[in-house]
Amino acid sequence: MRYYIIAGERSGDLHAGNLVKAIKQRDAAAEFRGFGGEHLQEAGVDIVVHYRDLAFMGLLEVVTNAGKIKKYIRKCREDILHYKPDVIILIDYGGFNLQIARFGKKAGFKIFYYILPKYWAWYEKRASWLKPYVDKTFIILPFEKEFFRKFDWAAEYVGNPVLDAVKVHQADTTFKSKHNLPADKPCIALLPGSRKQELETIIPLMINVVKRFPNHQFAVAAVNNLNQSWYEAISSLSNVKLIFEDTYNLLLHSSAAVVTSGTATLETALFRVPQVVVYKANPVSYWLAKQLIKVDFISLVNLIAGKEVVKEMIQSKANAENVSQELSRILNDERYAHQIQREYDRIINILDTGSASENTASLMWKYLNE
Repeated sequence: MRYYIIAGERSGDLHAGNLVKAIKQRDAAAEFRGFGGEHLQEAGVDIVVHYRDLAFMGLLEVVTNAGKIKKYIRKCREDILHYKPDVIILIDYGGFNLQIARFGKKAGFKIFYYILPKYWAWYEKRASWLKPYVDKTFIILPFEKEFFRKFDWAAEYVGNPVLDAVKVHQADTTFKSKHNLPADKPCIALLPGSRKQELETIIPLMINVVKRFPNHQFAVAAVNNLNQSWYEAISSLSNVKLIFEDTYNLLLHSSAAVVTSGTATLETALFRVPQVVVYKANPVSYWLAKQLIKVDFISLVNLIAGKEVVKEMIQSKANAENVSQELSRILNDERYAHQIQREYDRIINILDTGSASENTASLMWKYLNE
């Protein structure tokens, strides 16, 4: 069969790549094309547009780049019509994929959606906009099932692909020596995100935090597909190392972490690293989002747990003093750190229902052959 798959950002690309590999185990003649990144390319997908050209964070940024986004939507529609897939598989990336779902359904294509946008977090009415254009839906957070039931939407929980990725990760025992990290000193991981807007707001904060811990070793989870100059200010500090494309090994060798809100908060929890979550956005984008947000927390860790497990420092609260105070507590209060890890274990038990990629691929293959 012919599959068209769309992942508009980094974590979606990772999970989409694993899904493609699982589908190929069931469909030996499968052909894939779409929008995505390195993980989809590695899985054998013919990439039309890289997600780096689509990654806009915040409502204001989306509005100001509306013309560019429309151009890529038009390009995607034309490419789908030319390719004529048996199914279009959408991965998160709400605004863009809503447009493609509408187009695809009206054009007569079957639409599968894996990893839905966070409609439960803000402006939940969007779920009713998408529902008519999707044939089958596969969700990765247990509490989403109840949310979609409000819209008479039979979404299927398939497990969590982040947990899958962590489970299969092979630890690099030479990690510290390879990156010249002191073997006798605990490492603190800094995860500033993978978008330009995130680095612009979070890197300055992290620099100020690092300066308050001159006797500690820090390491930044960096990515190759961003302008390397954006890391220069923090990498110039004597107690900071840049670790490119090896976040999981970094977390495995870290005692604590400062993490930008997003999928990385869950990844950090699954590696049982006590963390403080930070989030800063363009003031206008944040104000607009605050008018629509319906949840009590921003981190997946706290949302899944249904309570505060890790501290969230948002906007003005995301300052060096607050973050450093919480980081000090994690590093120096062993009982507190263990309490966070016990809550992590509970989250792992909630999420663990087998491989999300395998479960989703099996269901998709079944529905395609019905």
